[in-house]
This record gives sequence, structure tokens and C-alpha cells, in this order.
Amino acid sequence: MCDICVMNAVKNKMLSRRSFFKSGAALGAAAVVGSSITGTPAMAAGHTEVEDMTHTLSSEFPTYFGESQFSMEQIFNYAEHSFNLFQYTVNEHTGTHIDAPLHFSADGKSVDEIEVSNLIAPLCVIDIAARADSNADAQVTPDDIKAWIKANGEIPAHACVAMHSGWASKVSSEEYRGFDGTAQHYPGFHVEATKMLLEETQAASIAVDTLSLDHGISADFATHYAWLPTGRFGIENLANLDKVPAAGATLVIGAPKHKGGTGGPARIFAMI
Repeated sequence: MCDICVMNAVKNKMLSRRSFFKSGAALGAAAVVGSSITGTPAMAAGHTEVEDMTHTLSSEFPTYFGESQFSMEQIFNYAEHSFNLFQYTVNEHTGTHIDAPLHFSADGKSVDEIEVSNLIAPLCVIDIAARADSNADAQVTPDDIKAWIKANGEIPAHACVAMHSGWASKVSSEEYRGFDGTAQHYPGFHVEATKMLLEETQAASIAVDTLSLDHGISADFATHYAWLPTGRFGIENLANLDKVPAAGATLVIGAPKHKGGTGGPARIFAMI
């Protein structure tokens, strides 16, 4: 089929869809007026607000390797084609993203194989921001986990245990990567804390507001190698952990689903 034929076909379909959605919107508005429902079922179950936990992805977003890992090229534009379309190229481990078990194991689950039941998770936030403020190499320790449990109760099954270090506020600066010419410096999970979560809880994921599950100066990726090969997954570069409670929020993890992937950018939000 010729290019102009394709473009005309797309335009006709778009016009048809617009008419459909306009009529659908009118019917939807009428239904809402006659309804007493004030929120979604999830909200009605006890959540009252939603917080975005995802950084906006762009070519400027900091990366572990220090080079841009995301680019976009516009293939169609509205002025010429009556619709916009971009093609993008991205490293799986860029921006707010998932680390699938396959990322640090020979034959672990790929990102498309993560159980969907683990993508809706009780959120447990361990706050080490005060300590990290004076020590960029701070880590979540077993004592931090014990303190969280003492204050909030046991870590729920399928939970996501997240480190709040305050690093998200540095995302637009060189301090986020903390590279001193030899090593990077930012907080992460100590391997002993990781082992404690593996042995004493049924947490399904751990998350950080930094570039890596391991703290920046790690040379052996001990936390990655301890956690991911067990079939659990990780989340890196979370945003807005300072806006959610230590316990009680529900994390919704929009993991990508490309076959055989070791991870990928994700849209993540918390229901509070």
C-alpha cells in the first residue's frame, strides 16, 4: 500500500474514533450525573489519594554508566501527517525501572514473567534520609528493618520494601550519581539487610530512590546477586517517597512486558 494511502487510512480511522469517543463521553457524563459512586473500587476500599512515584524519562536522566540511555525521534508530525508519532530507543535500566531476576542471574525470570500478583504491593518505606544527608554511602541495615517492624508491625507478604534516602531531590544534579572520578556515591541496601528480608519476610520486591539497589561504591553488586536470583525483583529511581507513609500505602507497579527482558522503565504510583 502506498504511503499516502496509509496516511489517509490512519486519518479516517482517527476521525471515526474521535466521533465514537465523543458520543461515548457524552453517555459517560450522563451516567456519572445519575450515579452516587464517588471513586474507583480501589479508592472506596480505603485509599483516598494517589501519588506518582515515577520520574519523567528523558535523554538527560542520570544513568549508572554516565551516558544518555534514552532518545526519541519523531517519525510523523501533526502539521504534515495529521498525527504525531515518535520512535524511541532506551536501555532497559533507565529512569524509574524494574530489575527482573534475569538481570543478575543466568536463567531467572524475565520481566514479562513477574507474577502480576506481586505488582500490586503493600509499600513499606524505610527512611534513612537523615543518615544519608551526612553520608552518601549510607545503607539500609538489619537494624533499620527491625526498627521499622517495631514501629509498624510485620512486613506483609508480597510487600515492596523501599529505601527513602532523599536522593530523588538530587536527580537534576551531578550529586545524584555522585561520581568522584573513581567511584559513585549514593545509598542502597546492605547485603545483610537483603538477606534478612529474604530469610524472615515474604517481601517480593525492594526499591530505592537511587541508581542502584547496591550503594554507589559497591564493586561486587552483593545486593543484586543476593536478591534477584531468588525470583524477586527490584525497582530503582523511585520518586516521591517523602510523600507517602511508612506503612499503609499500596504500590501499583506498571512493569513492562517485553519477552525475555531483564527489566525496563515502569510507571509506578502509590494509593494512599
